[in-house]
Amino acid sequence: MAGVVLAVFAFLLIGAGVGSAGTSLLVLLAKRVDPTRRAAAATVVWMMMILGFALTAGITGKLLDPFSTLRLVQIVAATSLIAFVVALLAVRGVEGRPDASRDAASPDQTAASFRNPELSGTSGTSTQRTPFRAALAQVWGESQARLFTIFVFVSMLAYSAQDLILEPFAGTVFGYTPGESTQLAGLQHGGVFAGGRQIGSLKVWTVGGCIASALALFGLAAGGFTGGDWPLRETVFVLGVANGAFAVAAIASMMSLAGAGSAGREGVRMGLWGAAQAIAFGLGGFAGTVAIDVTRAFIESPGVAYALVFACEGVLFVVSAAMALRIAGAPVPRAARDPLVADPPFMSGIEGKA
Repeated sequence: MAGVVLAVFAFLLIGAGVGSAGTSLLVLLAKRVDPTRRAAAATVVWMMMILGFALTAGITGKLLDPFSTLRLVQIVAATSLIAFVVALLAVRGVEGRPDASRDAASPDQTAASFRNPELSGTSGTSTQRTPFRAALAQVWGESQARLFTIFVFVSMLAYSAQDLILEPFAGTVFGYTPGESTQLAGLQHGGVFAGGRQIGSLKVWTVGGCIASALALFGLAAGGFTGGDWPLRETVFVLGVANGAFAVAAIASMMSLAGAGSAGREGVRMGLWGAAQAIAFGLGGFAGTVAIDVTRAFIESPGVAYALVFACEGVLFVVSAAMALRIAGAPVPRAARDPLVADPPFMSGIEGKA
């Protein structure tokens, strides 16, 4: 019992750390990276994270077989130690040295701020700071930011709901060993990495990635009915590619939209979207496992129970695709005071120059 309590506490710490670090990093990117490079910077960060997932799952999956409890504990301990050391090295100097020149206003901006104090939040020589709640309410009042927040929540809920049930599904329905199912997760993340290599319209990749993810999940649902005859590895790889296409395009769009709307609210927008992503990611993993427990309590066949849950996740991706189309068609408020803050939403640099 003590071990279970300790494990629960450890997983809570991992979740809190991942959520806080990820959101803070997105805010840092939005505030410190040049607006024309934000989407590319976010894509690089995401791709490196996915590459780490793929390598870790692939290597540990091979090491787990032949499976034993002692072997599992040894591999988990070694992996945790390596991850801790790598994390310490990675965060060293991540904020860099503050560049005063980036924060200093140009003469034109300074003159404009004295002509219209609302542009800079200053009046004369006194500095006025907007309370956080007021800033958050201001951002939530922007239709584009509000729609995108809901889109991030729904899409990431669908994205993460299969995360904790895919490996048990492979073991229960297809007879995979723990090592084989772990390698399956590595294959999925390899697909995510491949799907992130995209060019052209972000709108097409976001909507298309959501639809393709839905089709792949419907394929997994079909596999729940057919069992061992279904091409599980191929379906999981396609799911990864579709997830990668959607996720990278959505993140690039997020960075582009961070500067749209009221000036000086990039950090608030990124914090809002990061919080929506983190909550949905945690809730999705939990909801997926609970849904399996509930369906298996009423459905005798485990394959059918998993199929029902995967199908529901696919429906969420269809809803996400419809929301992405709405966001793409919504007007983006642009302040004339800073016309170069962000690229057009759901549009790559190539498309923006066309």
